[in-house]
Amino acid sequence: MNRPAQSSPSALPHIEALVPYSPGHQPEGDGWIKLNTNENPYPPSPEVGKEIQTGLQRLPLYPNPTSAALRDALAEFHGLESTQVLVGNGSDDILNLLFRSFCSDRVPAGMLEPGYSLYPVLAGIQNTSLVRIAGNKEIDLDPDAISASGAAIFFLTSPNAPTGVGYSLDQIAAVLEDYNGLLVVDEAYASFAEEDAVPLLEKFPNLAITRTFSKSHALAGLRVGYALAAPKVIQMLDRVRDSYNVNSLCQAGALAALRDAGYYQNVVNRIKTTRQNFFHELKVRDWFTYPSQANYLFTEPSKPDGKTGPAVAEELFQFLRDRKILVRYFSGSSLTAGFLRISVGTDEQMNLLLTAIDSWRRHAQQK
Repeated sequence: MNRPAQSSPSALPHIEALVPYSPGHQPEGDGWIKLNTNENPYPPSPEVGKEIQTGLQRLPLYPNPTSAALRDALAEFHGLESTQVLVGNGSDDILNLLFRSFCSDRVPAGMLEPGYSLYPVLAGIQNTSLVRIAGNKEIDLDPDAISASGAAIFFLTSPNAPTGVGYSLDQIAAVLEDYNGLLVVDEAYASFAEEDAVPLLEKFPNLAITRTFSKSHALAGLRVGYALAAPKVIQMLDRVRDSYNVNSLCQAGALAALRDAGYYQNVVNRIKTTRQNFFHELKVRDWFTYPSQANYLFTEPSKPDGKTGPAVAEELFQFLRDRKILVRYFSGSSLTAGFLRISVGTDEQMNLLLTAIDSWRRHAQQK
């Protein structure tokens, strides 16, 4: 008896149509200078390894389901109550929880463009429409546009991704004054910025802040992030959070990192100094570069004849990649296609990058 061939099961239509998030390239092998994913070029505090080693004996047991000790420590660190903190598997986990809690196919979300490229993916997973407010070259905030967007929740990266432009407390407060939805300020790079939005939590219950241990704390491999918000918002996120979303070793490592504030302040200061020096070098080469408050720079490459644009940026991106130097190229928007995003590495790495850039410019001049 011939049976009909089984057809492949179909996912939901909006999942079938989903374009997944494309992370920065993670190369294999040695010899790469990796400046494409904004990782910290320095190792984490030695206390992190010690605490993780001690935590190995707890592996037969489930982790604390709410990351209670880390949650309490974060609340104390930020001068908040524990009910205002939620810990997640990286800040991407927190962003996912926010979409799941506050969006649907009838409740849209919003974002400023350019912005973090994960937002459209999370909106697609939730099958929610995404209102995109196009920015200008100055990446200004427009409170009226956000207020009129109709979005129930609006995502704002500050410092901005990928430009590194930071927004002041006054600018963010102006948005919160007029906006009736939940404003999510994604502060993945806040440790490198001049100020952050945490003081606004006291006045605005419609503010949520997301943070990560991946950047300034050099724990990208552990995947720990957290949210700061009004207790009611935290309660909603807690309802949809996976019961054991952060494992024991990650909780222990993040807690150790948080306690070693002096070590990390030194690391942040080193990165900020390197960032400023590299910004100066790009300015000397007459490249338009956004003044960054993050651990990366967004710069518009130009050839010796002054030519700029997407073709120039992509040419340099490939030239560097061929020499095992990775930076990030965003071709999807007219505001980003002529630029490269360069993570701040060690002084040695940035000097090697500058040597390669000057080699490319000489090569272009000889053509």
